[in-house]
Amino acid sequence: MEADAVAENGPAAPSTAELVELSPDAICVHEKGVVTYANRAALETFAARSADEVVGRRFTDFVAEESRGALVEELTRLSEPGAATAPVEALMTRLDGSKFAVETVSVRLGGRHAYQVVMRDITAKKAAADALRFQAALVSHVSDALIATTGEGVVTSWNPAAETVYGWTAAEAVGRRASELVGAPLDLCGGGVTEAVHRRRDGAPLAVRVSAAEMNDGYVLVCADETARRRAEQNYRTVVASLDEGVLVMGPAGLIEAANPAACRILGVAEAELIGVPCHTLVLFTESGQWIPPDELPSVQTRRTGVTHNGLVVRLRRPDGRDVWVSLTSRLLNPDDPTSMAVLTSFTDITETRAISAQLAHDATHDPLTRLANRTLVLDRLDFHGRGVVTVLFLDLDKFKVINDSLGHSVGDQVLRIVGERLRRCSGRDDLVGRLGGDEFVVVTGEVTEPGEVRALAEHLRAALAEPIGVLGRQLHLDASIGVVLVGTADRRSAEDLLRDADVAMYQAKTLGRGRHHFFDVGLRERMQRRLRMEQDLRDAVHDGQLWPAYQPVVDLRTGEMVAVEALLRWTHPRYGAISPAEFIPLAEESDLINVIGKEMLRATTRELAARRTQQGLNLTLKVNLSTRQLDDPHLVPAVQDALASTGLPAGALCLEVTESALMRDQEAAAEVLASLRALGVLLAIDDFGTGYSSLAQLRRLTLDTLKIDRSFITGIAESRDAAAIVTSIIAMAHAVDLTVIAEGVESAEQLDLLRSLGCDQAQGYHLGRPVPAAELFGSQ
Repeated sequence: MEADAVAENGPAAPSTAELVELSPDAICVHEKGVVTYANRAALETFAARSADEVVGRRFTDFVAEESRGALVEELTRLSEPGAATAPVEALMTRLDGSKFAVETVSVRLGGRHAYQVVMRDITAKKAAADALRFQAALVSHVSDALIATTGEGVVTSWNPAAETVYGWTAAEAVGRRASELVGAPLDLCGGGVTEAVHRRRDGAPLAVRVSAAEMNDGYVLVCADETARRRAEQNYRTVVASLDEGVLVMGPAGLIEAANPAACRILGVAEAELIGVPCHTLVLFTESGQWIPPDELPSVQTRRTGVTHNGLVVRLRRPDGRDVWVSLTSRLLNPDDPTSMAVLTSFTDITETRAISAQLAHDATHDPLTRLANRTLVLDRLDFHGRGVVTVLFLDLDKFKVINDSLGHSVGDQVLRIVGERLRRCSGRDDLVGRLGGDEFVVVTGEVTEPGEVRALAEHLRAALAEPIGVLGRQLHLDASIGVVLVGTADRRSAEDLLRDADVAMYQAKTLGRGRHHFFDVGLRERMQRRLRMEQDLRDAVHDGQLWPAYQPVVDLRTGEMVAVEALLRWTHPRYGAISPAEFIPLAEESDLINVIGKEMLRATTRELAARRTQQGLNLTLKVNLSTRQLDDPHLVPAVQDALASTGLPAGALCLEVTESALMRDQEAAAEVLASLRALGVLLAIDDFGTGYSSLAQLRRLTLDTLKIDRSFITGIAESRDAAAIVTSIIAMAHAVDLTVIAEGVESAEQLDLLRSLGCDQAQGYHLGRPVPAAELFGSQ
C-alpha cells in the first residue's frame, strides 16, 4: 500500500539536507576551525573512507599550506550570517597527501565562527588552460616560421620564428599581404610542400621549404629556412671529425688523402704521417691470423673491382706493436662515378668486443632482462646436484598479468628486474637464482635442506617480494606462490622432472589460495594426474548426459512462498560418483568447456521451467549463473535468445547471475554484454556481492535487477554485529537503486528472522531447501 501511495501522489521533494548530501560539489561545515560535517562528495574528494576520517579534524588540515592564508583572510571579511565570499581558487590536500585545485565559496552560518565551504574541483579546468598555454608556447617557440592568412593571402598571424626568418615584426606583418613580406609569390591554393627562394626584409635570399594547408577561413604556411641544411653540409667535415669510427679516403693512386681523428687514434699514427702514404703500409691480418698482401687489401680490391666490402673483421698492427681488431668497410667514394677510383674506408675498433667473449658465453646462460640464470643453466645445476642434497623452490608471481595489462610491459619488465634483485639478495652466496620465463623464478640451494628451514626460507622470500615496489608514482604490491621440491642423495629424478614437480607444487599453492608455499609429494603428482583425467572425463560428460541441473528454492521473506529457483550444475561420474562443483567448475572455466556446458544447461533449465510453469501453473523465476568466460563469449546473447525462443519461457522469468568479480574485471565489456542481455528482456543479478570492489555508482551503470549478498556475510550475521551492520548497509544501498536483495547461504531460523527484520527481500539456503532434481522439488509431471 505504501508503494501505491507513492505512485499515486508522486515522490516527496528532497529536503535541503538531502540536496546537500547528494550535491556533486564537495561541501563542508567547520566551526571554530573544526570540521563538523562533510557531504559524500567531500568525503570522496578528500579520499576518506568514512566521515570519521574528516569530521573532528581542523579544516586547515585539508588546505595546502600555500592556500591557508588566502582562505583565512576571506573568512575574516564575513561579518554577517549569510554573507558569502567571492569564488577563491585554492589548493587542497587529500588524506593520502596528494593535492588538487578547487574553487571555493565560504558562507557564514548563524554561529559566530561557523562557516559552510563549497568546493568545486577545477583540476580539469586548469589542465585545459595549461594545454592552451602549451599550444601557444609551441607556436611561439617553434623554429619554423608559422604564418596564417586569409583566403586572399592577408597575414592574420606571424609567429616569433617568422620575425627572425624574415625580419618583419608581427605588428608590421599582420594586415599586409604575405607575398610582399616574403618577397615572392605564394601559391596558396596549390597546397602541399614546395621549395622556393624568399627574401628577407634586407633583401638577403632565403632557401625555404613551404608547406601550405587550407583552413576554414584561410591558409596556414609553415616556412622552414633551409639555410640550416646548407650550413650542415658545410659542417660535414666537423661531423666526420667527431665520429668514433675511423674514416680514410684513398685517392685513385692508392694514397691516403684524408683521415679523421678517430682513424689516427685507432691506427696510432698522427694525421701528418698518414696523408700521402700508400694504403698498403697498413699491416692487416685475417681472423685466422694470415697476413693480407698489399694487392689483396680491401681498399685495393674495391678500387680494382668497384665491389663494396662490408663488416670485414681484421686485425691491424699498429706501429707501436699493439694489435687492434676492427670491423672494416670499404666502398667507392662516389658509386655513381666508378671512374673516379677514390675509395672510402671506415672501421670501428672492436677490440673490447673480442675481449668479452667470456661475457657472451655468460649471456648465453643468463636471462637478458634480470641477468639471472636462465632455464638452461638451472637445468645444468640440477643435473650437477643429481646425487646430492638440494632444495628447489619454484616461484610464480600472483596476479602479475594485471600489472602487465594495466601498466604496460615496460613497467612489468621493471618489476621483474626488482623481483630478481630481491631474490638474489635474499638467497645464499652459493645458491642459484634463475628466471625460467614470464613471471616464473627458481631458487636452487644446497644449504637449506631441512623442511623447517625451507619453510622459513620460502616465507622469507615471499616477505621480500611483498615489500612495496614504487613505479610511476604508485606503490605496487606483489606476492608469490612457491612450490618446493626436496632432493635427496638417492633421488634419481632428472633435472626436467625436478622442475616439473616444483611447478606442480607451485600450482597447488595457487589452487589453495595463492600467496603461500607448498611441498611436493607423490600424492600431489597423482592428484594433478587425476585433474588431467578429470578434465578429459568432463569433456566426455558433456556428451554422455552425466551433467544435470539441480534446483534450489528462493523464498520471499514477506510471504514465505517460493518465488524462484536457482539452477545449479551437478556431475554424476560413472566411476567416481558425485563430483563436487568446486572441483569440476574450475576445470570447465580454465578450458573452453564452460561455454559449451553453459549453453546446454541454459537450454535444459529453460525448457524444464517453461514446462512446469505451463503444466503446473507455477509463477517462478529461473536463476542461472554466468561465468567470467561466458561473459567473454560472443555467442552468449544469441544462445540466450535461442533458448527463450525455443522453450517458450518468458524473458522476464529468466534471471542471469554474474559474480561481482566478473563484473569488475572489465567493467566496460561487462556493461556492453549486460546491455545486450537486458535488451532481450531478461533479469540481471550480481552474485556474491561484497567479495569485490564495486560501488553504488557502478551498480547503477550496470542496470541490474537483483543483488545477492555473499554467504560469507550471512554465516556470521546472528553472532557478529559487524556482519549485521555490513548486511544492513548492503540492503540499504541496493534498495537505494531499486534492486531486489537476496541473501544466500541461510542455514538457520535465527538468520532468517534477522534478515527479515533487516528488510531483506528474498533468501535461499539449506534451511529453506537444498538443491535437488526437478522431480523432487516440483513433483513428477
